[in-house]
Amino acid sequence: MGDSDDDDIPELSSHTLAALQEFYDEQQRRKTDPGENNKYNIGVIEENWQLSQFWYSEETALRLATEAIIAAGKGGRIACVSAPSVYQKLRELDGEDFSVCILEYDKRFAVYGEEFIYYDYNDPLNLPKKLTPHSFNIVIADPPYLSEECLRKTAETIKYLTQGKILLCTGAIMEKEAAELLGVKMCRFIPKHTRNLANEFRCYVNYDSGLNSEANYS
Repeated sequence: MGDSDDDDIPELSSHTLAALQEFYDEQQRRKTDPGENNKYNIGVIEENWQLSQFWYSEETALRLATEAIIAAGKGGRIACVSAPSVYQKLRELDGEDFSVCILEYDKRFAVYGEEFIYYDYNDPLNLPKKLTPHSFNIVIADPPYLSEECLRKTAETIKYLTQGKILLCTGAIMEKEAAELLGVKMCRFIPKHTRNLANEFRCYVNYDSGLNSEANYS
């Protein structure tokens, strides 16, 4: 290309370049530090499809969070295993009658401080000492992959953590494996995601749950 072609290319002023850089830096900061006001909003940390992340809709996250609070009871402890949008909704509710932690592979969720626990389902019992056996009133889990291996390994974590109650969210095609591994049954309630998934998604529990009431069928 000749010099005349270069002359036709507009040059941005130093002020504009600085403003663009500031905007870019702010976007990058938000991806890693959502800020106090909206840090628990679902979607503030974007889905990473390579990690098989698909966030629940606001309505579903609220329903599951409410179910977990009721099941845990006053002063109960709730563990969210690979279920970050339920964790976010629980923290958004900011109740004083329960405590919650998030076990998650994605280290972006480390912004949640001490409640974040790095978790890899491939090493299901590699957990910090503060997570003692059977120390949670309820465990809500959403294994990242629809495979027997993933569910089986995640089930090891669930059974280690829970005092008994389990709320599992996974595909309808995993119903048989879920029953065999965790003794859970499919609920009437049908969870929804912010994006439409190719596979039908369902909830499973092993206790008398409000997710089976007619009012919460969908």
